[in-house]
Amino acid sequence: MALKDCSRKEAEQYIEGGWVRVNGVVVEEPAHRANRESVTVDADASLLNLTSVTLLLNKPAGYSDGTEEVEPVRGRKPPPDARSLLNAQTHWAHDPTETPVLKRHFNHLEADIELENGASGLVVFTQDWRTTRKLTEDMGTMEHEFLVEVKGEVAPEALKPIGYALKDERLDLPSVKVSVSSSTPEMSRLRFAIKGSHPGLVAYLCAEAKLEILAMRRIRLGRVTIADLPVGQWRFLAGYEKF
Repeated sequence: MALKDCSRKEAEQYIEGGWVRVNGVVVEEPAHRANRESVTVDADASLLNLTSVTLLLNKPAGYSDGTEEVEPVRGRKPPPDARSLLNAQTHWAHDPTETPVLKRHFNHLEADIELENGASGLVVFTQDWRTTRKLTEDMGTMEHEFLVEVKGEVAPEALKPIGYALKDERLDLPSVKVSVSSSTPEMSRLRFAIKGSHPGLVAYLCAEAKLEILAMRRIRLGRVTIADLPVGQWRFLAGYEKF
């Protein structure tokens, strides 16, 4: 196929889709002008493949989650935005989808599920309206799993104050499952599985049990896990993955 056989709009879409090469190099800018250079279109090029994408980021602690613009506070520097980590350089080299990274993948991304600035872990950015609808409609029921590191050794009995708080009807707290994953005299790991998005809830429950949080990481949203994705890097949501 040759671009001269396409309308201007179709040609621009093929270029933005990463299907066009000039001297063997993919170009993504429709304004790129080629004179005597070799212009080729990939044999499997199709406008049907210009699908919306969803990106999964392992947000570092100290970054805002990208759900809304952070207003600066007088005398304080605002936290860096997680969106600043969405670029070709921070794409995970072992992304199982093997999807080529294109500039258009970073356009019109929405983030709807909050995560505290002080926490690290899974944050979702999407161009797909179906994913946005799924995340917003199920926001109150989708399970969020956190791995929380606290100071010192924690026995299961130490979690009783959390259980009391969850049973207190006056507090009207969401469904939460908490357990001790591992424990040493220096540090313990707790697992929290929470129905819905409730920023600040883990910190509140740990305070009820007089537990000092050292680090907190969201490792799962619904059925999608962060797995081996390194901190500060992102990957594409695979077609078989469902929240």
